[in-house]
Amino acid sequence: MQLFYNPSLDNSMHQISFDKEESRHIVKVLRKKEGDELFITNGKGELFTAEIILADVNNCKASIISTQKNHPKMYRLHLAVAPTKSTERFEWFLEKATEIGVHEITPIICDHSERKILKMERLQKVVQSAMKQSLRTYLPKLNNPVPYAEFIAQDHQELLFIAHCEEEEKLDLKRCIAADKDVTILIGPEGDFSHKEIKAAYDKGFLPISLGEARLRTETAALVACTAVTLINSGS
Repeated sequence: MQLFYNPSLDNSMHQISFDKEESRHIVKVLRKKEGDELFITNGKGELFTAEIILADVNNCKASIISTQKNHPKMYRLHLAVAPTKSTERFEWFLEKATEIGVHEITPIICDHSERKILKMERLQKVVQSAMKQSLRTYLPKLNNPVPYAEFIAQDHQELLFIAHCEEEEKLDLKRCIAADKDVTILIGPEGDFSHKEIKAAYDKGFLPISLGEARLRTETAALVACTAVTLINSGS
């Protein structure tokens, strides 16, 4: 099964036209023809089954024949992560977090951040591609980068955690997550959060967590946290 993505697709539509790039992929690469089925999601939990009615390399068209609605999970996981100096490592994190099941990602610019500018259009494509590859029908929300202080100042009603490297007593993340509860986790840059940032998080109700004995790189820590929350909510 190959999944296509079209954010404008909804239940009121009976036909869909693909742009030139996707049309060429469908007809030339996948060698699809009239009568073949395609599977499309709008990233909002809906899976559409369509039948090709025009296998044109420049303007492929398909008729919607059925729709399936996948219900959202009972929890939401929001990862606020400092972008890594290496763009490739941050893209890898986005890809894997999407596959595992993150719901929302916010790049946060911290005192020790090594990267403060991101190519958001490219990162959005990474997330979309990972959604399609993993056959998920919900597209994670990727927010624009925000300063750490601005993110902390927001009104957070969910379970709040911060992963940092300072030596102090911390909670085991796996033991303080409850199933079906919304969670936000802060993951800092390679140089860690500053003392001021850690205190600001504590003042807003964030609790310090441990992700294991080893010191993890930013993208690894974020994926460990993502996996832990996902497994708790899957009953594993």
